[in-house]
Amino acid sequence: MSDQIELRIGTTSIRNFLSYQVDADLYCADHAFTLELANPEVEIQKGAACKLFVNGELALTGIVDKRHRHCDKQGRTLTVGGRDLMGIVVDAYCEEFVSVQGKTIKQLAQMLIQANIKTGRPALPFIGRVPIVGETELQGKLKSRRRRGTADFLSFFDVPQKVAQIYPGQTVFQVLQMYALSRGVMFFGLPDGTFVFDEPCAGGDPDYQILFTQDGTGNALSADVDEDISRAYSKVVVIGQQQLTNPLELDAGTTVQTKGSATDPSFPFYKCFVQVNNNDSQSPNLHSRMILNKMRHDSFKLEYEMPGHSQNGRNYTINRLAAVIDTVHGIRGNFLVTGRTLKRDKRGAYTMLRLGLPGLVEQTGSLSRGGK
Repeated sequence: MSDQIELRIGTTSIRNFLSYQVDADLYCADHAFTLELANPEVEIQKGAACKLFVNGELALTGIVDKRHRHCDKQGRTLTVGGRDLMGIVVDAYCEEFVSVQGKTIKQLAQMLIQANIKTGRPALPFIGRVPIVGETELQGKLKSRRRRGTADFLSFFDVPQKVAQIYPGQTVFQVLQMYALSRGVMFFGLPDGTFVFDEPCAGGDPDYQILFTQDGTGNALSADVDEDISRAYSKVVVIGQQQLTNPLELDAGTTVQTKGSATDPSFPFYKCFVQVNNNDSQSPNLHSRMILNKMRHDSFKLEYEMPGHSQNGRNYTINRLAAVIDTVHGIRGNFLVTGRTLKRDKRGAYTMLRLGLPGLVEQTGSLSRGGK
């Protein structure tokens, strides 16, 4: 398979680039791209909706955020950049105090994403123009027991959520992510624009094979292994308090203490982390597990440089498993592709794959390129 990047904006199709970088990261809310055009005369406007294809396969649905034009004695250059649709959710702020006590996540999402006639708030731009489904299967196929739909993409989470009030200054992403984390899952976006509430891939057959050897007979061009336990712990304890609010409970109005913990048996020695967090009574165990998983993710990272943008007819993408045999560093096993960056420069086309331990639900999904 050839390594072909195509940018489509309306009826315009651009395939010739001097350089590019296309990012996707499971633990970064918004995915970004930067393209240096070979033909700077092409007209591209800021705020234009776009689609990015890799080898004919849709890889990103997003918005053009940046345009940089340069001219010198050697000629003119044009560089454009942008993010996927999750960038809209990351940038959108809640403007008013809104009580959401007892609302389902479906109602919460409709309140934040769709137009609100009473307050005059418009719908978030662009998101309503593409299919959005409440999907936990990575290939975008709904399970038979779940209803198909577009606007009600969170219908299968139709249970009361614990967020009591939305405050001005919170972003739409922060509110929806808060709900996801309280249920022990992540809220993240795939490069094609799909929004997902789920745990990262934890098992199954690997899609990619990575072989790195000292004699250069493998398919990986370079390898980096980053291990750092300075901020990791063997045990995480989350302690909080909750006031009972159910009027049917005899003890309604009283305050109860909540506590949860999670341990990492692979940590080399005992080291306990304690956080005081006033969550609902069901969340301390989930929060402690997510904090521990974040530590595990941050303490062990792999990165491999691979030629081209695909392997055996499959484009490199996130939330897939890769089988790694690294004889130089003594690493063997299946790891999760947490990030991938497609690049083209003077060296040609290649891909940086970032790998981590499978199945970690963690809070770094709150990171964004806007720093929110």
